[in-house]
Amino acid sequence: MLAGRRTFVGFGFGPIQTGLFLSEAFASDAFGRLVVAEVVPELVGAVSEAGGRFSVNVAHHDRVEPVEIGPVEIVDPAGDAGRRLLVEAVAQADELATALPSVDYYSLETAGSVHRLLAAGLREKARREGPPAVIYAAENHNHAAEILEAHVLGEIPAAERSAVTAGVRFLNTVIGKMSRLVVDRDDVREYGLAPLTPGTERAVLVESFNRILISRIRFDTEFVRGIDAFEEKEDLLPFEEAKLYGHNATHALGGYLGALAGIREMADLPAVPGLVALMRAAFIEESGEALIRRHRGVDPLFTAAGYTEYADDLLERMMNPYLRDTIDRVTRDTDRKLGWSDRFIGTMRLALDNGIDPRRYALGAAAALVTLDPPLLDGHGAVDAALRPLWSDATDDDRAVIGSIAAGLGVLRAWVGAGFDPRLLEIG
Repeated sequence: MLAGRRTFVGFGFGPIQTGLFLSEAFASDAFGRLVVAEVVPELVGAVSEAGGRFSVNVAHHDRVEPVEIGPVEIVDPAGDAGRRLLVEAVAQADELATALPSVDYYSLETAGSVHRLLAAGLREKARREGPPAVIYAAENHNHAAEILEAHVLGEIPAAERSAVTAGVRFLNTVIGKMSRLVVDRDDVREYGLAPLTPGTERAVLVESFNRILISRIRFDTEFVRGIDAFEEKEDLLPFEEAKLYGHNATHALGGYLGALAGIREMADLPAVPGLVALMRAAFIEESGEALIRRHRGVDPLFTAAGYTEYADDLLERMMNPYLRDTIDRVTRDTDRKLGWSDRFIGTMRLALDNGIDPRRYALGAAAALVTLDPPLLDGHGAVDAALRPLWSDATDDDRAVIGSIAAGLGVLRAWVGAGFDPRLLEIG
């Protein structure tokens, strides 16, 4: 039963929207109306048929807890009626969240594109002098909020922009919450998960962690969030870097090496001798030391004790057996993960810039590269020829990175050739 007076509007109905934003809004008791836009007609139909209620599965350290959420109004923006409802909901909304596959989905060439719906709703909000609102941009991009704001304001006449911007703030987010969509019906049954709705065979599985960081909210008058679990930070960039170069990089390091060792789930990584110790050393000594040198004094996170606590907590969460995180999920989109500024290469460049040899992340990058170019593992081909086509946005000399990954590839060949001898992972 929804008790509050506020309105929440979400765009996208994936695991982060369902298992984080809608879940927190529902649990807060601050909202009387939950509205969400989704472009998959089958999902809209299934949730509507279930009376607007759906279930998510929350992975704790010792169990999985099914939680029912709703009612929500789920709307397909493809039709005129759906767009009108969404524009009206945005005009009334106090808090909104985009949780889309990427920032590229902000401005599609459709009438129901997110930027057009937001622009229309925010114009109406300004005209009515409706409640101020914040928009959480949950896409995995350091400047998602700025990109979304630019697209939205581009749809608003210049004469109206000041009135619109007075009543809305676009917020970046750092979301360290791990989640997944389980689409295999056999897995849903084997894991004992509650399906999203009784009429679907998919399930959402999210960890219980909810310490989400957001940009500092600044209005001329006080704004009190209905979703009060989030933590505001003056400058999110250091924490975004900790997530990408610490959390994401180490997650991928374990995933790609685990894949070579034949592991199916992240919870099984301890079965590979020496692998978890390698991940921890990379996390603390390479990522951590580099980030501490860059951001010392910003926050207690960027101290030896703070970053070690952060690393140990995340390593435990990554391997939570109740989260059932798969190696296949962690190792998808390898081209992107080997991008010049992404988790592997970005972390290596950060380390090198701070006088640290990123030997362990280079090993992970080599393992990822082998999934794109398997002959490299057998000594055929060249690292630079395989990587440079992925680095069209390279901003400086790549030779140190190439050399480090080439050395990592040599260790990788030896490790695989020796039957995954843990002594070969002791590369500190």
